[in-house]
Amino acid sequence: MTAMQTEYTKVKVNNEIELCETVDLEVKQQIERVLLQNRISYYIKWHKQGIFKHGKNLCIICINDHSRDEAEELIRSLGEDVERRVKFLMRKSTESYF
Repeated sequence: MTAMQTEYTKVKVNNEIELCETVDLEVKQQIERVLLQNRISYYIKWHKQGIFKHGKNLCIICINDHSRDEAEELIRSLGEDVERRVKFLMRKSTESYF
């Protein structure tokens, strides 16, 4: 018996990157909105910061590496005020699913 292959069989997995981070929940919502409007899939990782950061939660927005340039451009288009409150990371995500 031969295994049936689909188009998804050829798709590369584990190519997520940590696009950017912010502690500002309003900025997080603006980024989520612009990514959703442009059909860019994302997920969010939360990290509790230490006592020197007043216990704020750090939000890291992760996307597929293939959407990197478009997502960065969209976030920068939100304006300087948003851009000042975002740190672009552009690094491979440490999450592994296999």
